[in-house]
Amino acid sequence: MRAKKKIKLGVSGALGKMGQRILALAGEDRSFVLVLALERPDHPQLGCETFGLRVGSDLKAVAGVDGLIDFSSVSAAAGHAAACAKAGKPLVIGTTGLSPEDQKAIRDAAKKIPIVFSPNMSVGVNVLFALAAQAAGQLPEGYAVRLAETHHVQKKDAPSGTAKKLAELIKARRPSAEVPIDSRREGEVVGDHAVVFESPWDMVTLSHSAKTRDIFALGALQAMKFCVTKKNGLYDMADVLSMRK
Repeated sequence: MRAKKKIKLGVSGALGKMGQRILALAGEDRSFVLVLALERPDHPQLGCETFGLRVGSDLKAVAGVDGLIDFSSVSAAAGHAAACAKAGKPLVIGTTGLSPEDQKAIRDAAKKIPIVFSPNMSVGVNVLFALAAQAAGQLPEGYAVRLAETHHVQKKDAPSGTAKKLAELIKARRPSAEVPIDSRREGEVVGDHAVVFESPWDMVTLSHSAKTRDIFALGALQAMKFCVTKKNGLYDMADVLSMRK
């Protein structure tokens, strides 16, 4: 039997906390071979080696990958999407806090290549998305809704992309609902999210707490395995996990 071809993987934001975990876990997964590590041109460690790769900044190098996972920055994501579209390479985007203009650039790129774009790659959080939408649709209008999220102090965007997605899903079922979000940045918290539906009679709470960044890294790798099998189009983790109804 012929061995299954490995996915030649590139990672953008390679020296960040998420990039490092993606590289580490991809190195343990026989489906992947690491071929590219990218960082911003002004990164102080540009040119160093990580996981056997020399860290570069030339986006033309994406021509040598089978797919790129991007956990870089809001200022770089749209450029990575354009570079992958030009090279015809699948892209997984986990970067959050993107502007409407950046999101449009990603939608435009998805007309040429497959892109998985999700504010949260965790399987558990995507189950939370589904449960929150279900609760919003089934609980009576008398239930007020509120969200709370806590992340580490280094996280730049607030509210988190995950909290914004939860609010979007709830408002899709309850267009007139107010969905306030309490955002906190504390210590080294990986990511906590809670959705509370409260009435005068009871309270329903749905929550997810991330213990390690590995849940996001593993989800991103799962998304890449999905992405390289698809034609052009914009997908999310519901597609990857076959949760789409």
